[in-house]
Amino acid sequence: MRPVHAPRPSAGRATLDRRALLASAAGLCGWGTACAAPRDGHRADSAGALSEIFSDLGDQSARWKPISAAEKRPRLARLAGLLQASRLDALLIEPGATLRYLSALGWGRSERLFALVALADGACFWIVPAFEAPRAAKRIAESGGPEGPLVVWEEHEYAWEPLAAALRVRGVERMAIEPEARAFVAHHLGAILGAEHVLPGGEIVRALRARKDARELELLRGASELTQRAIRAVAERLRPGLSDYELGAWITFAQERLGLADTWVLPLLGQSAAYPHGEPEGRTLEVGAGILVDTGGALHGYQSDVTRSWSFGAPREAEFVRAWQAVRAAQAAAFGRMAPGVACREIDRTARATIEAAGYPGGYTVFGHRLGHGIGLQGHEDPYFDGGSEVLLEPGMTFSDEPGIYLPGRLGVRLEDIVVVTPSGADHFGSWQIGPDRP
Repeated sequence: MRPVHAPRPSAGRATLDRRALLASAAGLCGWGTACAAPRDGHRADSAGALSEIFSDLGDQSARWKPISAAEKRPRLARLAGLLQASRLDALLIEPGATLRYLSALGWGRSERLFALVALADGACFWIVPAFEAPRAAKRIAESGGPEGPLVVWEEHEYAWEPLAAALRVRGVERMAIEPEARAFVAHHLGAILGAEHVLPGGEIVRALRARKDARELELLRGASELTQRAIRAVAERLRPGLSDYELGAWITFAQERLGLADTWVLPLLGQSAAYPHGEPEGRTLEVGAGILVDTGGALHGYQSDVTRSWSFGAPREAEFVRAWQAVRAAQAAAFGRMAPGVACREIDRTARATIEAAGYPGGYTVFGHRLGHGIGLQGHEDPYFDGGSEVLLEPGMTFSDEPGIYLPGRLGVRLEDIVVVTPSGADHFGSWQIGPDRP
């Protein structure tokens, strides 16, 4: 359950990113303020010290190859088929995950519209600020496309009239907007084309990206395996007095050492874990204390998201073990219910019923969030395991399976693994956690 206060880790978030690691080495917490002093005289470890601590870990990312532009080309044709089946003429795609799905081109967002327009006949064109056209043409060619003409717009006219004219010439009457496109895009297009001709494209994008192909599954599996390995490597080296901030720095370092990019971590100790998106508070590790680590990173763009809850030594509270066992049973029950044709909401309900059967209050009382989310190029993406989703599972869909129990003032337990729907049921990436005393 990657916290979603922002699309990427940044200052002000509960998760710690690479800056937190460097700050920890300087005796600071992840937000540039002094951390609580570690107990027993322990200091935050420098990057050099962490290199020594994790000297057995090496970059594993070369074991997997990125998905090439050639492998992505058939995706545009598949998108065209989906548009035709939905009686839509085009889909507008701003820079983001869907553009990365179709192209290796990277481009930042600004107030100046830059977008790919995919057409139902399989063709496409780009809408580009005129002064950026030479750079855009070069970048599109270098990235392997998709190839299509550039429709340019000058600074005094804005993008909307040139874009609308290009759509009219191509006979576009029903225009879908990719769900992560910004609101002003739909607003301005609606004003020119008529609001009834500008439609949401969420279902199209879900149909395009939700079912992962073999190469995507390979990268997702690899990302999860590397994150789990990093967690285990850190757990083997824990010591009393280590702060939650230092724990986060260790997890970050281990994942990056193994070759993951864009890493993030939510490190919680003791009572801090009683809130699903809690914050590290300068707590230090004591024997018997509960640990919750929610973390992940990217392997060639594909995300991991793994949560482990365990105690440092023998659990201090019997309730921790009871909660852990109930959460693990809920995770297993939900996994066992997954199969093509089952509605997402039924998976969420199965996990929730299992926690209630273990003697905990039902509904959202102790398990206050949905069971899981889709995952791929984004840490959270459609579809979702929530009690209201009527989306039917299909082979190739990937999700987090992450039930939890949270008892404010006492403890929190969450277990999270990534699963994939198969033709006969489901599979999972990496290994399940097998007990409450180790991850």
